[in-house]
Amino acid sequence: MSHYDTVLVERDGAVATVTMSRPDSLNAFNHALRLDMLRAVREVNDDDGIRVVILTGAGRAFGAGADLTEMGDGEDPHFRVEDHLNGEFKPILMAITEAPKPWLSAVNGAAAGVSSSFAMACDLTVMADDAYIYQAFTAISLIPDGGATWHLARALGRKRAYEVIVSGEKIAAQKCLDWGLCNRVVPAQELMPQAMAWAQELAAKAPLSLRYAKQALNEAMEKDVGQMISNEAKLQHLCITSADASEGVQAFMQKRAPQWQGK
Repeated sequence: MSHYDTVLVERDGAVATVTMSRPDSLNAFNHALRLDMLRAVREVNDDDGIRVVILTGAGRAFGAGADLTEMGDGEDPHFRVEDHLNGEFKPILMAITEAPKPWLSAVNGAAAGVSSSFAMACDLTVMADDAYIYQAFTAISLIPDGGATWHLARALGRKRAYEVIVSGEKIAAQKCLDWGLCNRVVPAQELMPQAMAWAQELAAKAPLSLRYAKQALNEAMEKDVGQMISNEAKLQHLCITSADASEGVQAFMQKRAPQWQGK
């Protein structure tokens, strides 16, 4: 794995862990972290030997959002925010969303501001019992970004999403679970072991099934049922004609564990 200044990438078998590592700043996104994250996400996505990725934050928080200290460097903030969101944040978030493998966010402490968008962009989310998602924007006269409105509206519905945004509520882990913003809540000290155990379980499953089920769900968020029946048919054709499908049938008949190749 490559070396990064603000990101740590570790591998355990077929699982990679990408850790945002600016703990003294609660992993707030500065220019260096944005660049390192893009490189790290692309690296693990391009590695066929990695089948599942965990995203987490070092230290006391998953992430505190954007590093607001960068706004004091004399540049026009109106230009810079669009440049950062479209030119730097969007490529990372879309690379996670469109990755050919599942991403699992392990949320420790606060997932605030744009950092919450990274937690929600992942396909699955485990939260520590003392963690929370926080839309802090109205406190500084801003709006959610990084796709947060998209995720909140689809998970919560328009009215509840708007309430969360304008109230600035810190949504505790258990409420996130109740509202569908995460999949599991675990004791804080067990966050990474349980996230890793789940990731290893997923990594043992058929890679093509994981990949194309993710693709189908992404498409289903925007298309009607008729379109999805046809889209599913195309993806099912890719799966059923694969070497892995043949291996799965043979393994089932021979009562043994399948040896997946992702082909």
